[in-house]
Amino acid sequence: MSPRSPHRFLINRDYARLWYGQAISSVGDYVFSTTLVLWVADVLTRGKPWGPAAVSGVLLAVGAAVLFVGPLAGVFVDRWDALRTMLGTEVIRGLLVAVLVLVSLLPVDALPIGVWLALIYAVVFLLHATGQFFGPARLTIIREIVTGEADRARAAGIAQATAGTAAIIGPPLAAPLLFNAGLQWALLVNVISYAVSYLAIRTIRPVPQDGQREAAGPRPGLLAEFVAGLRFFGGSRFLVALVSVAVIGQCGMGALNTLNVFFLTGNLNAPADLYGYLGTAMGVGGIIGALCAGRIVQWIGARTTAWIGLVLGGVLLIGYSRQSVFLAGLVVLFLFMVPVTMLNTALTPLLLAAAPKEYLGRVMAVFYPCTQLASMVAASTSGWLASSVLRDLTGSLGGLRFGPIDTILTAAGTLIVIAGIYAWIVLPSAATDEQAAPASSGAEEATGASASEPGGLGRG
Repeated sequence: MSPRSPHRFLINRDYARLWYGQAISSVGDYVFSTTLVLWVADVLTRGKPWGPAAVSGVLLAVGAAVLFVGPLAGVFVDRWDALRTMLGTEVIRGLLVAVLVLVSLLPVDALPIGVWLALIYAVVFLLHATGQFFGPARLTIIREIVTGEADRARAAGIAQATAGTAAIIGPPLAAPLLFNAGLQWALLVNVISYAVSYLAIRTIRPVPQDGQREAAGPRPGLLAEFVAGLRFFGGSRFLVALVSVAVIGQCGMGALNTLNVFFLTGNLNAPADLYGYLGTAMGVGGIIGALCAGRIVQWIGARTTAWIGLVLGGVLLIGYSRQSVFLAGLVVLFLFMVPVTMLNTALTPLLLAAAPKEYLGRVMAVFYPCTQLASMVAASTSGWLASSVLRDLTGSLGGLRFGPIDTILTAAGTLIVIAGIYAWIVLPSAATDEQAAPASSGAEEATGASASEPGGLGRG
């Protein structure tokens, strides 16, 4: 075995280089997404009753990219060189954000609000559409540069911890950059992060394993491969049950992602420039959950971890909706992310166990769009309710006061609890049926490769 001491924690030299680039890129992505939410909510639509709906449009653009591009992207990536695909997508994404940087040099009143929103939605859609090609390509590269079950599991844990750390660092940077330096400087951080990621990826030299070399002979047509993936997914009762659970839970999470900034200013009575610290609390909770998840799954199993995580997460979201003090809300939001991250970790082995290697990409290409569609519906519905039907809602019940935002978050938490109860009922029986399904001898090749890409709940 070759010595690994210089990069022992990061497994090997190639994975370390990939990690360096992705860690910086993740921070840039958090700065970018937080900046856009803050700018749309507190600058572009400030004082407008339809502000929540405008913010939900950003999340809808993300979901639309996953929904309409994701299902076919995995099939294309299987046909292309993974390293070149990653490099090309980083160039495209960097250029897209650079265009937005140039436009942001204009005064806000230089363009109508509708034009600003259309531009933002278009850039966000294209960024995430391109990301649908980057994600599967990255998993392919990890499969080639990280070998062995133990090291792949380590890679998955490192990726989750890195994502949580980026969630801690990125959002607090966004607010000061936006309000003190200007929108263009906050966006420029993301451009630089894509450049760093590109340079890091260029240094990777993956060597395909023998079992992963492309077989000789003609490939089936694109449509045939896509349809085969759909048939496999639809024929798996366990996968259908699992995606149903995730969809119900994601409907609850979409409301939090859309309305959290308005909950901060309206219910927690805190200024908008503290919004980044909510992301920090979620990031810290995510790291703690990631560190505990492996042991919890080992103790009680992935299915039990999934349904308990949903129930606890839903109860804590309901508790969060009742908070009126910033510090208390911060603590509850931190606690909320611990079981949610455990849930996301538990979903990965469940998916990998049900999806043979040759269908893994297409299974993910069905699973992720379904959950994103649920998030889109939740984002649009919650934004519409807060902006119109429930805008003037006030009342009290048992001494508890209710307004539009906290009422929607309470309903969202209830949906997540329902998803947990549903998972407790359906997943064991579905898993029993799945035992009879033929397994692929190469299924274990995928373990650990996608743990950093949970298909369940989390920040949108």
